[in-house]
Amino acid sequence: MKSISIRGVDDRLAALLKQEATTTKKSVNQLILETLRKHVGLVKEKRFTQEYNDLDVLFGKWSEEEFKRIQNKIDAERQVDEELWK
Repeated sequence: MKSISIRGVDDRLAALLKQEATTTKKSVNQLILETLRKHVGLVKEKRFTQEYNDLDVLFGKWSEEEFKRIQNKIDAERQVDEELWK
């Protein structure tokens, strides 16, 4: 595998590269290699790879007010009627 030295990297660029590498949890070298590969067309953009952690996109989200209203109804249904259990 070849090595390439890049000259003329100023302090601002170096800091931004380090910051981006930290943010993406990669090494600066890995970040630069991935950026170069993408720029010259060696990496195809992945399609249909969006990952969902929940179904909010499909079903929507409750607002805080809706959540409280629904939770209050659930809590009311969970109350034990002592008269019925005597």
